[in-house]
Amino acid sequence: MFDINLLSILLPALAAGILVLSTHVLLGQQVLKRGIIFIDLAIAQVAALGAIVAHLNHDIAHLPFANVWMPALFALLGAGLIAWLSKRMADELEAIIGCFYVLAAVAAMLMLSNDPHGAEMLKQLLSGQILWVNWSQLILPACISAIVLALIVFKPNILEGSGFYILFAIVITLSVELVGVYLVFSTLILPALAVNKYRAKYRLAAAYFVGLSGYLFGLVLSASFDLPSGAAIVATLAVSATLFRLTLHFLANSKGVADKEVGA
Repeated sequence: MFDINLLSILLPALAAGILVLSTHVLLGQQVLKRGIIFIDLAIAQVAALGAIVAHLNHDIAHLPFANVWMPALFALLGAGLIAWLSKRMADELEAIIGCFYVLAAVAAMLMLSNDPHGAEMLKQLLSGQILWVNWSQLILPACISAIVLALIVFKPNILEGSGFYILFAIVITLSVELVGVYLVFSTLILPALAVNKYRAKYRLAAAYFVGLSGYLFGLVLSASFDLPSGAAIVATLAVSATLFRLTLHFLANSKGVADKEVGA
């Protein structure tokens, strides 16, 4: 049974999910449009690599906010390189981005292989710890998300050029810290994929609905049945996206049948 006392844990986690969704739904649609599906995985993994470097280097680890600016630096460098390659190797860009992801993941495993807490840190970076997020951790992501959304609203063309990669790197860095690599990828791609064939004016709202439903049900399942929160949310996001696509398909077929009957 769901314990009402778990609300003190679920509310900050849900707020973290809403913050991630606020920017990732918009950026995810741009990722699909550009056809660079693996860029989120690659940049998220590169940001995680920056966090590992900060963790292993004690001189860096003791610097203020090293757990934020070090992953951000790695993510910006990675995004900058991908932006540069996008103008010179566009036909092979997706393959190169996939290689980026694999190399960053392997580098992370090698760097943590002799660390006694390496396996735990790697698991946390990949799966996240959204269920244990507290309100104070949301202050910086909330401020950055507000700035990014304001830029997109008042200067939408920023998503069309190289500025997209800069915004993407910054947003991904903060999201990996909150929810982990797997959930970053799922939040970017699944809501965008769910509404990819939906051409109505409420398309963006539908994508947010799909994402919010996935986070809400995933958090409730995780808290109620003691499941890994990141994995539970990824699963419910997938279910939410699939149900939306099936519903659209059913409605389109029903409309097609109705139109034929009227035409007859």
